[in-house]
Amino acid sequence: MIGSAKGFLLKAAINSGLWPRAAHRAVRRTLRHILIACCIAASLAASAAPAGLAPDNLLNQKAPGFTLTGLNGQTLRLAAFRGKVVLLNFWATWCAPCQLEMPVFAAWQRQYAQQGFQVIGISMDDDAATARRVAERLRLNYPVAMGDERLAARYGGVLGLPLTFLIDRNGVVRARFQGERDVKSIESKINALLAEPRVHR
Repeated sequence: MIGSAKGFLLKAAINSGLWPRAAHRAVRRTLRHILIACCIAASLAASAAPAGLAPDNLLNQKAPGFTLTGLNGQTLRLAAFRGKVVLLNFWATWCAPCQLEMPVFAAWQRQYAQQGFQVIGISMDDDAATARRVAERLRLNYPVAMGDERLAARYGGVLGLPLTFLIDRNGVVRARFQGERDVKSIESKINALLAEPRVHR
């Protein structure tokens, strides 16, 4: 309706001589160029966007792999932990619930390590030095690396922290916990996954 009204008024203005036809043609050319530019920009943005899955679609799917440099300077590859149950935790220094649960994750790392359990932390902070200071203050005993938008997108988008995934021994995402949660429910799922045998494929 709005577009039709604009077209009617424009046509009326041209017929009445209030808007010269030459000016009308110039406006139409400009609008056409803008439309083409917008289409090109949208196409480029779509091709450059990182591929990712919706959060629900990650469950029971292979966990997206990554290779990062940890805060300790060592290479951190998710694939290196195949055969272990992995707790993958996205966090940030400004997230209070994150700092409450991370010491619990460190305790689980000590308690369940011999059973094939591994915690990996992914800081979504902009500054690695800040993340390193918090990791040292909390005495985290597991590897921590800096995340980015591309990695977050591959895990369905990190729209709220903390965000934790449990990955089984076969590299499959089996659980997702977002926001402040009862850590007992997470630990219960960890124990269930540790009890499952690895299926060699």
